[in-house]
Amino acid sequence: MRVRMRVRALRRTARGLVVATVAACLVAVLPAAAFAHVKVTADAAVQGGYAALTFRVPNERDDASTTKIEVRLPTEFPLASVSVKPHPGWSYKIEKTTLATPIESHGTKIGEVTSKITWTASDEDSGIKPGEYDEFSVSAGPLPETDRLTFKALQHYSDGEVVRWIQESSGDDEAERPAPVLDLTAKGAAAPGSAAGAAPAAGTEAAARAEAAAGAEAAAPESGSDAGVAWAIGLSAASLVICLGCVVAPALHRRRTG
Repeated sequence: MRVRMRVRALRRTARGLVVATVAACLVAVLPAAAFAHVKVTADAAVQGGYAALTFRVPNERDDASTTKIEVRLPTEFPLASVSVKPHPGWSYKIEKTTLATPIESHGTKIGEVTSKITWTASDEDSGIKPGEYDEFSVSAGPLPETDRLTFKALQHYSDGEVVRWIQESSGDDEAERPAPVLDLTAKGAAAPGSAAGAAPAAGTEAAARAEAAAGAEAAAPESGSDAGVAWAIGLSAASLVICLGCVVAPALHRRRTG
């Protein structure tokens, strides 16, 4: 009889350890997944204005460095003015495309706009190493009259792998490799997190260039990012509770039956 009870206790303990292992994996992986996407942010992104865009690039590999980043600008909503902030240890290349229909900016017809920016590390030591992230800044405008802009990106690693951040999310379901998305504020509407009566210079080209020169440190999170992080943290906490329950319960049972 005692032998059977011990066997059952061992089986319960084994099941508890399996669940605990799975929970530990969730705790380690889910928060990292929430932060591992390439993202674009802006302190203020108002339709018709200029903005300092910041592309945040985390390294999600533990055995390779990020050595090149390609960002495609949306040519369906062309940006007449684009300037890149130099980044120490990295060079950049701008590619342009000719528009089928020229756009007008400040009274000038523009038929050629920037379509892609490529940042390349000068050497592997300058790349984004495992466990690190980096930010690349661009001043752009005037921003078009649309709800959002999508910037498809390619992330190149030192071992030759290329991660394509080009998928578009639908509804509440986030894609596995979502393209960076910037939400735009309509003209006359208060930007998220900003107070009414902000300085009139905000949103102008001069202000955007000044922000880019300063590094665009204060970047507002795009819609949906906070919810994804909170979801991952909540699920991780639940996993910890399950883990503790599965380990403690068999021990208490053995103590009572022993």
